[in-house]
Amino acid sequence: MLKRIYCRGFQGAMHLGAKGLPWRRAEIRWGTQYLPDVLRECKSQRPMIVTGPNLYRRGITGRALCAVDAEKWRYGLFCEVENDPSEKTVERICEIYRKEECDGIVAIGGGSPMDAAKAAAARIARPEKSLAQLEGLLKVHRKIPPLIAIPTTAGTGSETTIAAVISQDKTHRKVAISDLCLIPRFAILDEELTLGLPPRTTAQTGMDALTHAVEAYLCVLNNPQANRVMAEGAVREIFRFLGQAVANGADREARKAMLLASYRAGCAFTRSGVGNVHALAHALGGKYGIAHGLANAVLLPLVLEDYGSRVHKRLARLADVAGIPGKGDAPARAAAFIHAVREENQKLGIPDRLECIREEDIPEMADWAEREANPLYPVPVIYDRERFSALLRRAKEG
Repeated sequence: MLKRIYCRGFQGAMHLGAKGLPWRRAEIRWGTQYLPDVLRECKSQRPMIVTGPNLYRRGITGRALCAVDAEKWRYGLFCEVENDPSEKTVERICEIYRKEECDGIVAIGGGSPMDAAKAAAARIARPEKSLAQLEGLLKVHRKIPPLIAIPTTAGTGSETTIAAVISQDKTHRKVAISDLCLIPRFAILDEELTLGLPPRTTAQTGMDALTHAVEAYLCVLNNPQANRVMAEGAVREIFRFLGQAVANGADREARKAMLLASYRAGCAFTRSGVGNVHALAHALGGKYGIAHGLANAVLLPLVLEDYGSRVHKRLARLADVAGIPGKGDAPARAAAFIHAVREENQKLGIPDRLECIREEDIPEMADWAEREANPLYPVPVIYDRERFSALLRRAKEG
């Protein structure tokens, strides 16, 4: 009880303080042909490109940089960002940035390159502080180099969020650095870069975006009406277009709609926050390397069910927004929404359990999740370690 009182008190103070913060959104540009113009607007003459090895080998990074190469810009390049970027990777980016005398950062890829770029920007702005010292909320508090994000998946929303999630080298625990200065200045959205994305990746990143939107919508504080509208729009578009994008990787309409849905979901959870699904997914990713979207997809219906009556009214509204057929009172419509999430997972080939979870690891992961969620996340129900442990066991058993 005392812990719950403390958490709600902390969240209430954050809610009041957030009203005075300079919230903003990354400006959208549609098409990578505008990258040189954006760089000029940012007054960046020698940007640092941060991307992943697969994107670089497949030529996607080159496609994103065509307009820059055509104008013969010089830039630094780091193309070795791994899944779940590490502290070591961030420090290597900073080293190359300084060596090449760069004056801006362009992140190309999914959540990993964007998170690595954001964390590097934080370290460049605060060279006297380690990543461990920057962990948490509003610890950077200084202007970072101009940051431009070009997503190649539709899911993380990192192109418009305040957070960078990095894996600690020694413990593999995922930690978040969160500050308004980490919101990219521009988000360049281009569906051409997502065409042909493998169905599995499309499905998992799409469910990641859905989790962002739903968890943001359910936050009990820091959730103004404009924010809820963003979340509703993301939920509507994901239920309409995700299956279409998975079935046909060349469907430009679906790809463009999913990019916009991911952006909207990112805007929503940047202002409101995420919740217990994410706390558990980060723990699972840190311990087993499970893809973040996959963990979110499996956990989302389990946590929504576990919240019970505290979320019935809002889930009922989301059922209507998503066009889920049926009638009934709020509990019935909430149940219909949760059932629809499970059906979506099934249609997309996402499992209903995570059998890799080991019983002996559950206490440590529950501790990680509890430390991440409390007191920061304004969730409908505050979990303790026992409840996190119970959810991990449910995820293992299905």
